[in-house]
Amino acid sequence: MPRWGLLAEQHVGTGEGKQWSISVLGHVEGTREEAVAALREQAEQYKPQHPYRPKRRVLYRDGDTFLLVLDGTWQVFHCRFTVAEQLSDSAA
Repeated sequence: MPRWGLLAEQHVGTGEGKQWSISVLGHVEGTREEAVAALREQAEQYKPQHPYRPKRRVLYRDGDTFLLVLDGTWQVFHCRFTVAEQLSDSAA
C-alpha cells in the first residue's frame, strides 16, 4: 500500500526576509484519493503562521492541490497543500 505525505508550503518571516517553508502535516497509507481527502480536511483546518487573525479565508482546489488565500490587515498570504508519494525515508 503506498504511503502519502500531506505537505503544506507557506511563506514565513516578514518584509524582505520572507522565504518558503514546507511542513509535513501527516501521512496516509492507502489510495491517492484517500490521501487527497485527508489533505482537504487538513487544509480546511490549517492555522498558518501569518496572518495571525485573517479577515478572510478562501480555499481553492486544482486537481489534487489546494490553495488557501488569507487576507491580512496589510497583505494577502497564501499556503499551498499537496500530496506526494513517499518513496524512501533514511530514518526507516
